[in-house]
Amino acid sequence: MSAKVVIITGASSGMGAATAKLLAQSGFKVMMAARREDRLQQLRDEIIRAGGEANYKVTDVTSRADVEALADVTIQTYGQIDIIINNAGIMPLSFFKSLKVEEWEKMIDVNIKGVLYGMAAVYKHMEERNEGHIINFSSIAGHVTFPSSSVYSATKHAVRVLTEGMRIELGARQNIRTTLISPGSVATELSGTITDTSIYPALEKMGNTEWTAIDPIDVAKIVLFAIQQPANVAINELIVRPTSQSL
Repeated sequence: MSAKVVIITGASSGMGAATAKLLAQSGFKVMMAARREDRLQQLRDEIIRAGGEANYKVTDVTSRADVEALADVTIQTYGQIDIIINNAGIMPLSFFKSLKVEEWEKMIDVNIKGVLYGMAAVYKHMEERNEGHIINFSSIAGHVTFPSSSVYSATKHAVRVLTEGMRIELGARQNIRTTLISPGSVATELSGTITDTSIYPALEKMGNTEWTAIDPIDVAKIVLFAIQQPANVAINELIVRPTSQSL
């Protein structure tokens, strides 16, 4: 694994940051991408002090040019791309009646287009090498829908469909593995994007106040597990959530 190079989007916090640190500790060369440069610098320095190898590129995943530049910089820095982890995402839950159309559009841009741009940016390189691993983050909301999640669930279900389509097209023919990871409740900053505060009473009725969100490092360990499988083994889909989560 010491020669493996991995790109992680949404790496400035939460599951992305935890995964970057764990993979660097495990000998991977990590290229981190996010919009917040101060967070990326801090994380890079922390990884290097701990003996890992990491770099970063400020990236807005809603910009195809940005994501293509990220892939180019990774190849220039490390010579190859073995894995991409499309982790960047937002979750501004809202009731449909609130008509948060701009938030819907932003979710489509980040959660769907951002994943597509990531896959497209690395595909030719992986095709030429006849190997690679694409890891996409969906959500438990990609499997179930609940009040206020309709648009968010739609974006995360789309990621499931895209990942399965890539598995069918790329696995047998081009030796490119695909993995979909669907986390449940994780202690991240995702809820900070919610502006429709009217959703909270409905969510409380669903019993979510009893859930104890899992730590991002627990999800990072799942990512590492999927990556460490032999080349002829593909972990195609994983759901990870708190034991007490009913949803």
